[in-house]
Amino acid sequence: MNIGIIGTGNMGTILVEALIDGKAISPSSVMITNRTKSKAMLLKEKYKHIKIAANAVEVAAESDLIFICVKPLQIFKILDEINSYLGKEKCLVSITSPVSTSQIEKKVSCSVVRVIPSITNRALAGVSLTTFGENCSDYWKVEVEKLITKISVPVSIDENITRVASDIVSCGPAFFSYLLQGFIKAAVKETEIDEETATIFASEMVVGLGELLKQGHYTLPSLQEKVCVKGGITGEGIKVLENEVGDMFEHLFQATHAKFKEELSKVEGQFFNN
Repeated sequence: MNIGIIGTGNMGTILVEALIDGKAISPSSVMITNRTKSKAMLLKEKYKHIKIAANAVEVAAESDLIFICVKPLQIFKILDEINSYLGKEKCLVSITSPVSTSQIEKKVSCSVVRVIPSITNRALAGVSLTTFGENCSDYWKVEVEKLITKISVPVSIDENITRVASDIVSCGPAFFSYLLQGFIKAAVKETEIDEETATIFASEMVVGLGELLKQGHYTLPSLQEKVCVKGGITGEGIKVLENEVGDMFEHLFQATHAKFKEELSKVEGQFFNN
């Protein structure tokens, strides 16, 4: 199977690296292209047998499975460029949440899938959110799921929870990285610990927390209960969190959903008016 990747920005690069390192595909089966060619060349330097295409049309013409890893408002233009090369036997995968499979299916005749990845997939971990187009063939449903299973846990989602699922799975690592950095900075500011040591401790703590949950030793509430001994020091810290976190996370989801609606409107304008 020939794999094409259109767009090797952050997520496109992560997808290529994860699929190759996870043994889902071989470098020689991959053709990539990017508007800034130097970004594509970085992957070529790492994986010598990857092929670099001149443009999206060449990728579509030479590939059986094509991943479009570009910003939402760039997808419509690319679909126009490559449409004539997307026969029914091929499959197109979009990784962006504001563009639905049904919108893409109105433009192309091939099978369509949306896969929303996470940066955690780079470690061959975490979840990828999948939505199969109404006309996606059974063959491509199986093949895409096989690939994604090599780098993550694929979870099929309904359209109505696309944004919140993406907030948790895809944006979540950035949100909690921000919180963890604040946790570390406060430790350094308020005590005698240095930043390097605090970062090591905090990072290993998060890795250990993940393993506890993954291995099923605790649920989130039971873990908190085990650590938070009645009348102890942890309980004092929890009180601060209860008092100061407040509606922060509600505001976070309100902000991401407002931005999502804005992007949906722009994308719908492209597809509706053409």
